[in-house]
Amino acid sequence: MSISRTVSDVLSEHVSLELECIDRMYLNVYVPQLQREGGVASFFRFHLGNRFASSVLMDPISKGFVGRLDHFAEEQKIEVVPFRKGMRKDDVTAEYLKTFDQEEGVLYIGKAQEKAPVFRTERRHAANGATYPWLVRSTAMVNHFYIYCVDRDFGPFFLKFCTYFPYNAKLCINGHEWLKRQLAQKGINFEALDNGVLSCDNPKRAQALADGLSAEKIDALLRKWLRKLPHPYTAFDRAAGYRYQPSILQAEFSLTQVLDRPLTGRKFFEEVIRENLDIGRPSQVQLIFDRRVTRRTPGRFRTRVITDGVIPSLHVDYKQSHIKQYHKEGRALRTETTINNTRDFGIGKLLCNLPALRQVGFAANRRLLNVQTVSHDCAIGQEIFEQVVQPTEVAGQRASELRFDDPHTQALFHVLVMFCLQPHGFDNHQMRTLMAQLSGIDPDHYPAGRMTYDLRRLRLHCLIQRVPHTHRYEVTEIGMRVAMFFSRIYARLLRPQLSVIMPQSPPNGSPLCKAFESLQRQIDMQCEELKMAA
Repeated sequence: MSISRTVSDVLSEHVSLELECIDRMYLNVYVPQLQREGGVASFFRFHLGNRFASSVLMDPISKGFVGRLDHFAEEQKIEVVPFRKGMRKDDVTAEYLKTFDQEEGVLYIGKAQEKAPVFRTERRHAANGATYPWLVRSTAMVNHFYIYCVDRDFGPFFLKFCTYFPYNAKLCINGHEWLKRQLAQKGINFEALDNGVLSCDNPKRAQALADGLSAEKIDALLRKWLRKLPHPYTAFDRAAGYRYQPSILQAEFSLTQVLDRPLTGRKFFEEVIRENLDIGRPSQVQLIFDRRVTRRTPGRFRTRVITDGVIPSLHVDYKQSHIKQYHKEGRALRTETTINNTRDFGIGKLLCNLPALRQVGFAANRRLLNVQTVSHDCAIGQEIFEQVVQPTEVAGQRASELRFDDPHTQALFHVLVMFCLQPHGFDNHQMRTLMAQLSGIDPDHYPAGRMTYDLRRLRLHCLIQRVPHTHRYEVTEIGMRVAMFFSRIYARLLRPQLSVIMPQSPPNGSPLCKAFESLQRQIDMQCEELKMAA
């Protein structure tokens, strides 16, 4: 495989494994009734029976929750690791995974201070001068506990709890880790790729397993570990309906295509990046996400190429979501769509919307590849060009070429453009009349036989087609595009620009003319220098 191969060639001939899979998912875990001031007041007054709702009442719950976590860590001999600034949590987790030999369990508990939404109490004054507490939403830097676990079915994941009311949590899972666990349990041999699969004995079965990662299974994982781990809400709270519910905060949908020639694959990928630097423009990005983008569409639309060492990656932004494409570990082309706000696509955030969201994510990956195929693959354009400008033979009938630089051919193209919107097509006489006008000939003296010959040429080149059971013709879709492109290029670009750059043309100071003159001077200077050197 050489870097001159097209995207279509590479994807059809040099991909040894192709796999679509949910990658990382970051879920909000929260109690819906406790996200507003009124719900919090109801929790403390009507559920717990307090006279007033106040942040003072939250403190015992927070201390009890932290105490149960400390007791759990001490009892299970789980290390609590303070996360310092600049510490990579993934690196810490990787070290613990090296020595973890159980099927499932808690790896360690991380502790960090982070900003979180909280409820505070303000003192307000009644009309009679008395004061009363009033709940308001706010933010604060509070402790968070990261509980890193390994699950029998999902592999490594973490559940992060805020230690301040209403104790919102985050759940982070990895779909590829889930897939690896499923392959191992089914006895299917595979070779792992960091955050992916490099090879597999049964690719179809692997894809079916990846498709099986559902919202129900993710919800079951959350419920399972909420039963195992300490959390702030008691059985009494849960019986009253105060239960955690997951929603989608961030979801990554990946397409991994393992290439059989890694080194050449990387060079090829760099070529693709260079060909698609404008893919983040609204006109292009709306093709990828299948969403109409206008001047009024809010959000950010851009393309970025980021280089980490010598490995480039292509990033396309759409509102709050983006697509990243890169050459993973020098072995595979990874295309992944990250959706940070499901509302960008008119989809709700609840976990039950995962099927609709995965359809958007995986389709965006495919559309990006399709756009890249069209932009980089010139095979279609070359084929059509040769079909027009070279002789052709169809079912034993031969037709001469339609040369781009032939004035008669250009006249034919101009006439076809005029007939593109003709609802009932056109006939020999109508076309002969227009051709005679463009050629400066009296229509009565334009040979009908010559027009018949030209119509036959156009038909065999698939630019026009006969209307069934008539002597009329209509312009095909290919014919419309070819005629419009050829005639516009000839009339608006080739002839006027050639007249600008020719030495005998009057001086007009155009940038193109100046560029050619500068080039000519540089060539003359190089020639003079070579003569002197000789």
